[in-house]
Parts: sequence; structure tokens; C-alpha cells
Amino acid sequence: MIRRAPLVYFLLALVWALVIAWQAVEHHWVVNSARAALINRSSDITTILGVVIRSQRRMGGAVFQSRLETALKDLVNSRELTSVALLNASGEVVASAGKPMDLAIQRLQQTGQRWGKNGGAVVQWGKNNVTIVNSVDLGAGISPEGEPEPTIVLPRRDSTNRVRGDDRFGRPPFPPPWATNQFPGTNFPPGDRFATNREAVAGGTNARPARPRSGRPFWMNETEYQSLLERRGLHGLIISMSTDAVALVSREDVWMRSIIGCFASISVLGLALAWRTVGKSSELQLRLLRASELNTHLKEMNLAAAGLAHETRNPLNIIRGLAQMISKQGEASNEVRRKSREIIDEADRVTAQLNEFINYSRPREIRRTPVALSSVLGEVVRALNYDLEEKSITLRNVAEPLTIEADEQLLRQALFNLLLNAIQAVDAKGEIEIRAGKRNGAGGFVEIADNGPGISPEHRAEVFKPYFTTNQKGTGLGLAVVQQIVLAHGWEIECLPNEPHGATFRLLHLSVLGKGR
Repeated sequence: MIRRAPLVYFLLALVWALVIAWQAVEHHWVVNSARAALINRSSDITTILGVVIRSQRRMGGAVFQSRLETALKDLVNSRELTSVALLNASGEVVASAGKPMDLAIQRLQQTGQRWGKNGGAVVQWGKNNVTIVNSVDLGAGISPEGEPEPTIVLPRRDSTNRVRGDDRFGRPPFPPPWATNQFPGTNFPPGDRFATNREAVAGGTNARPARPRSGRPFWMNETEYQSLLERRGLHGLIISMSTDAVALVSREDVWMRSIIGCFASISVLGLALAWRTVGKSSELQLRLLRASELNTHLKEMNLAAAGLAHETRNPLNIIRGLAQMISKQGEASNEVRRKSREIIDEADRVTAQLNEFINYSRPREIRRTPVALSSVLGEVVRALNYDLEEKSITLRNVAEPLTIEADEQLLRQALFNLLLNAIQAVDAKGEIEIRAGKRNGAGGFVEIADNGPGISPEHRAEVFKPYFTTNQKGTGLGLAVVQQIVLAHGWEIECLPNEPHGATFRLLHLSVLGKGR
């Protein structure tokens, strides 16, 4: 499983990248759809504008600029458009409404994007708006002869009631009132534009001038009509629409895609952590199995070593007994007696080490019972009374009478080893103090403090290890046995300095049942 971890992490990262890329593509599609909807709406607006222009057409396909701009302003005020401009064939503005626009038509057609079939419109996206250029004949009609009839926008009148854009003779595009009732036989003004129609009306007084072709008004000649059509004829338009709706759709979609991306990231991260946890759990289970096998093997070795130590004590006792017998013989020389006492001392030392090893290797089975702490301390002090008197040690027992829950025999052994360790550490006429009590929320405690040389800070964590000792006569197993007993009870043991000098061994978290006697 550990070997497959890189592959799993790579696949999870690949899935995450695919989800993020998918969300990016979907967001691009949503934004493009919103833009397409906005452009399609511009086509609808163009159609509506064409209907409005056709409804205002008059004779000869003419539309008054004032009325047309009023309609354009109403369209802009509907807030669908920000500005609109109607163009002639040369790209010049004929009528407009709304905010001023950049009307560089050629630049727009070069930099904009083609939209629709055959590139029918030019679209340029700005920061807050979109500009659309349409080359269509807005409001165009069909003449009775079936020919196209373009729309002409008549300019506003000035203060002299003359139409702006009159020709160089001062004549309006529409005929003067007297011209509409002229018939053959009357005197036409010089240069009259209807002179070309005299032949058509020479037959009688009731005939009317013939209507010119291509929807040209009957009061204009072809040259004037083409000139006016070039200047005022509607050929296309530019509209500018706000992109706030597209921006709103984009923001909402970004939020949604971001949430999906966050969920995907959290999911991938969670799966990666889960796989990592499973891998570590499997590794720990494997280590635990190996440790269990090793522990079983160590237990077997421990039992074998304890049995060997137990069997070794019998020959040592025989050797010690023989050495005592030799030292008590009357004919034995002083040298023989001295050697015999050395044999006895070494046998006692080895026997003590074997006893400590057997105690350390013995399994700790806890049998908890209510124990009077003061009674156990009294028995331990009485057992070590000879050692205390031999070194003239002052012992102060200030322990509170408590009843705790513990294995009495193991508790006695732990306190015995701690007190013996303190006796061995102090010099002659040293001082030892036993303290015990109850702490709020931390259970009971027992402290054995001495004024000996103390233990250096770097050795305080090692004094509980087997065969570590600072005493030349020590076995190095006494404190290790104490720690075994403490851990078996679920307690804690600390090695602390005893100010101004010395050491303190403290047992913590004892289960206090009540006050003792």
C-alpha cells in the first residue's frame, strides 16, 4: 500500500485538475451563451427599430428627424440600450440618442468580431458595454412598381422655418405648398424641378405628373434625390448595449464554480489524507504484529533468564555456606579467613543482583485493594531501621493518613526501593523526608526527598532504565522495578531536585479512597 501511495496521489491530483478544467470550460460556455443572448437581443431591437421607422414613413419614404430621435430616446430610456446611432451609406450619423459613442466605423470593422451568418454584424466588447455595427436598410419599403424604396431622414427646421439641408437654391426636399397643385398651362418658376414632367402633363389640365421610378418623390429630379439619399438615407446603425447582465451572470457562475472547485479540492484532500491514514494504519498494524512477535520472544527469553537466575542462586548459596564454614575453622589462618570473607561478600553481591533481576523480570499482576498508606510506610521504615541507625540518618515522616487503591505488596516493594535508594545516596547524619497528601483533581501523591548529592539534569530521565546507577554498590535495577510497579498501577513517577540540594522522587495520580488512620 505504501508503494502505491505516489500513484494514488497522482490520480487524485489528476482528477482534481480535470474537475477544475471542466469548471473553467463550463464557465467559458456560460459567458459565451450570455453574450450570444445579448447579441441576439440586439437583433430584436434592430427589428423593432425598423418597425418604428416604417410606421413614421411619409410620402417618398421620408421620416422627420425630430420624431425619429424621440423614438430613439424612448428606446434608450428603456435601459436596454446605452446609445444608438443611425448611419447613412458613408457611415455618417443621421440621427442618434443616448451617450456619445466612438463612431470610427472603419476601426470598429477592423478590430471587432464578426457575428452571425456571412459576417452580418460587427461586435466589439468593451469594459462595460458592447458596440454592434449593423449594415442594414432600416425601415426600407417597396414602391408600387416593386422596387426598393429607402428611408430618408429629414433634418430639423431652423429658426427661419427652413429645413436644414436645403439645396444650394434654398429649395426644400419637399415641394412648397403651391407646387403640389401645379397643373399644365400655368407658369412654373424658373429652374423649377417639375419642368421635366411638362411633357407628361401636356395632354390636359386634369393630368398629374408621373411618379418617378425607385420611390423618388415627384418633386425631385434624379440628381437631387440621389444626393439627398446619400446624405440622409438610412443604411445601417450602431447600438451600444450595457454588459451588466453578462457581468452578473459571469459573477454568479464564478461563485458557483468556485464552490464546486472548493468542494472538489476538499474531497481530493480528504481522500488523500484518508489514504495516508490507511497507509499509516496498515504500517502501524504491521509494526504492532512484529512487536507482538518480538514481545512474545522476549517474554520467553525473560522467563528463561529468570529461571537461569533462580537456578544460579543455589550454587551461590552452597559456595557461601562453604566459605563460612572455612572461615570458622580454628586451624584456618588469617589469610584463609580473609579470602573466605571476600568469597562471602561476592556471593552476597551476586545473589542481590540475581534477586533484583528476578524481581524486574517477574510479570506484574495488579490486585487492587484499599491500602492504608501510613501503615505501609511504617512497615517499610521498620524494615530499614537498621540501615538508618547505622548511618545516623534523620527521617521525618510528614505523610497525611490516606487510604489508596493499590496492590499492597507491590506498593510496599516500590516504597522500600525508593527509601533504600535515598539511604544509599545520603552521607552519614543525612536527612530524609517522606511526604504524602492529596491534590485537587490530580489524586494523591507520595514524595521521598533526601539531601544527598542529587541527580544531574541529564541523568534524571535515565535513572529508571535497567542497570543505570550512580552508586558503585547498586545493581541498577531498583528504580527500574519501581517504574514497572508505578506504570502497572497507572501512576506516574518523577525525579526532581530537592532544594537546596538532594533529590526527590514523587509518585503521582494515586487513587485516593479517603482519609486513613
